[in-house]
Amino acid sequence: MKKVFLGTDSGATTSKTSGVWEDGSPISLNLAQSSTNSQLGTRAVVDGWVEGVEKFLAENQLAWPQVEGVGLAMPGPYQAYGVLDRSPNLPASFAGWNFLEDYSAALAQKAGRPLLVVTGNDGNFGGVAEAAHVRGAKKCGVLMLAPGSGLGAAYTGADGLSLNGDTLNGVEAGHMPAPLQILGLPRFTCGCGRDWGCFEAYTTISGLPQYLNHLLPKYPGHELHNAAIPPKEKALSLRTRAQKGDPLALEIFELQAKAMGLHVANLSIAFDAAFVVIGGGLIDPHSTTEEFRKRYLDGIRAAAQPWLFPVQQRTIQIVPAALGELSQAIGAGLTALYTWKSQAA
Repeated sequence: MKKVFLGTDSGATTSKTSGVWEDGSPISLNLAQSSTNSQLGTRAVVDGWVEGVEKFLAENQLAWPQVEGVGLAMPGPYQAYGVLDRSPNLPASFAGWNFLEDYSAALAQKAGRPLLVVTGNDGNFGGVAEAAHVRGAKKCGVLMLAPGSGLGAAYTGADGLSLNGDTLNGVEAGHMPAPLQILGLPRFTCGCGRDWGCFEAYTTISGLPQYLNHLLPKYPGHELHNAAIPPKEKALSLRTRAQKGDPLALEIFELQAKAMGLHVANLSIAFDAAFVVIGGGLIDPHSTTEEFRKRYLDGIRAAAQPWLFPVQQRTIQIVPAALGELSQAIGAGLTALYTWKSQAA
């Protein structure tokens, strides 16, 4: 009977379940989805996670005796391992919830025995999956940067596991200060409250309104001057505009690529990873053109190159993410697998 390792990716509204075989290969590229139901309390959330596991097992003709471990990708922050702190996307009453203990108990009841259950930041687990995909059988470090509404970042070591940090806040790289003297930009305020110029504000959706405020005066005839839409909608229109050749939008995404490239060089000094994976909506093949993605990735590579150590200039590979929404659930399953193997050794 083949052993399986499952992964639950808990979002604010929807949770996703996937899994891997003992050799690390995905069981399926179809996620089982269930409602998180956070408005109904912690018990409802755990019930939803278990529902997703049972749905995934049924859809893939698997049974509980095959399950050796489960990983849970859970957005932080945490008070301790498996204990939630105040989260902006969950009820305030969830602060202090030992979600790992509750999920472990629910899984043990279903399986009829205790299971190995591990947890971690959803971005870190996404990095674990992308690392396994990009490096294959090679043992090396992989850095992942995923700009979306914020800047997700993860470092996966040669052992396949993510660097979590002593307070489970490791590689929160979005909140390191950017070298503004090189970017030639003013200090943008970050959603974290810092105004020293967090990289997140220069590389993600959250910073686009500030880019517009700074650069729109340079384009006096641009239609966004008189567009009767909220600032957020103006910002969200930029990706489409750039793909149609809009000079303002193109300049903004060129600056975002430059900022990301400088950050790749910064983080390469610290982590010296063989691969850098770029995720997020700007390389999503379903919403961007091949030309746009190539321009963005080439901009990152060009900006990073002069600041890398000579050997890194020859060896580091900067590549697009490949797993999309699958990554966090698969990464959770892989983390359970790697942990099980290390305990069995």
